[in-house]
Amino acid sequence: MNVFLDNIGVFRDGVLVTLALAAASTAVALPLGVLLAVMRVSPVEGFRMVGTVYVGIVRNIPLTVVFFFSAFVLPQLGVRFSYFGFAVIALVAYYASFFCEAVRSGINAVPVGQAEAARSIGLPFHECLRFVILPQALRSSIPPMVNVMIALVKNTAVASAFGVTESLGTMELLANRESTAVLSVLIATGLVYLAITIPLGLLTTHIERKVAFSR
Repeated sequence: MNVFLDNIGVFRDGVLVTLALAAASTAVALPLGVLLAVMRVSPVEGFRMVGTVYVGIVRNIPLTVVFFFSAFVLPQLGVRFSYFGFAVIALVAYYASFFCEAVRSGINAVPVGQAEAARSIGLPFHECLRFVILPQALRSSIPPMVNVMIALVKNTAVASAFGVTESLGTMELLANRESTAVLSVLIATGLVYLAITIPLGLLTTHIERKVAFSR
């Protein structure tokens, strides 16, 4: 406890960086995931192929590989950002595919009759998707999307290996500084992540119950 209180400012800074990473990444990855989901159900074969290939590749490689590509390959291609920016790019590129699958599962859950009814009154595909399918799909997709957000928050820890001092990076810094209190630092860091992810988990349960009740 003394270690935590003596270094509370350091812990606070690490938490703020973690939250900033998670918020910035989610703000971009979520709409990108919706766009990918739309591409995957599009009647245009080219869009379907691009969406399917992207999701199939990115979801099946480790997040660390995506971080390495973002932090070391992009600069060689002339892309210049801070390590925080590269971390956001890596998280967005990776988790957009998971948001895509969450939204696509919601689209698949919409009864086929809804789309058929929309087409029968003359709505083109994009209007059918916008006004009929997506509103229902996004509602059903909220619980799995929150689960993706929880995973994203936890995996911001990977950024610590690439020069971003978020919560895990803070733990490593304090563990080196307070070598006699490594266990206390580890427990405090675990509690920090729990303080972020448990409310999100409770939110997921609440939303699932509301959606189930409304149905």
